[in-house]
Amino acid sequence: MFALLTAPEATNRLGLGCKMLRVIFSVLLLFSTISATTVLLTSCSSNDKKSDTAEGAFAIAQDYDKEERYEEAIKRYQEVKNKFPYSKYASMAELALADCYYKQESYAEAQVAYQSFKDLHPKHAQIDYVTYRLAMSFFNQLPSTVDRDLTLASSALIYFDEVLTQYPNSEYVKDAKEKKVATLKMLAGKEDYIAEFYFIREKYDSALNRYEELMKKYPGYGFDAKALSRAAVCAAKLGEPGKAKKLVNELEKRFPGSDELAFAKKGADLGD
Repeated sequence: MFALLTAPEATNRLGLGCKMLRVIFSVLLLFSTISATTVLLTSCSSNDKKSDTAEGAFAIAQDYDKEERYEEAIKRYQEVKNKFPYSKYASMAELALADCYYKQESYAEAQVAYQSFKDLHPKHAQIDYVTYRLAMSFFNQLPSTVDRDLTLASSALIYFDEVLTQYPNSEYVKDAKEKKVATLKMLAGKEDYIAEFYFIREKYDSALNRYEELMKKYPGYGFDAKALSRAAVCAAKLGEPGKAKKLVNELEKRFPGSDELAFAKKGADLGD
């Protein structure tokens, strides 16, 4: 059985409970006030105060950059450029701005930003890096398939070549070489794609011109045997047996026993 409390005892216990609740509430209120004040002071000290100087404003932009909050970082770097144009942090912000665009894969914007930096600071200590990133900005805008526009490939090649010739000791040379080869393979693939388009439609004159261009401009990129084979067939179809025979002979010398050799002999009707 539960013992019944007298009225005075019940009142006393209720009073103690209320006092304890008031104490707990006061403690919680105190901690929440301290936390809010700390956050507010931290926010003020890291933004309002620091942003009054070029160094501080740049540091704030870097914080956003490190947190991968690139849109805000871009805004802050632009503010550094505009508010402190004669500070050393202005040029640092220009390069960091280009890097932000690149890191968020806005390659067209990165291309413009790196090009601008390169034009304004041609003797900069990191100009090899800037040139490499400019080339990569063009490269990363190239489509994944050769049936689409590859106009930007020529610009990528210009700046990859500049890295290789002007900065031969740069740490970016190795990757620039690899990306240059990849770009050339794309262009070779594009030439082959167009040549094949004409070939299968029996437009042998246009196809022959394309295959000859492919062999001339992009030798060694994986299309030599096919180009020789198809060019030989085109020549034969255009009534140029001597040219066809010469192409087949070269094909036999370089790729003996290959499927492309058999295709050329059959298509050009040259026999064994």
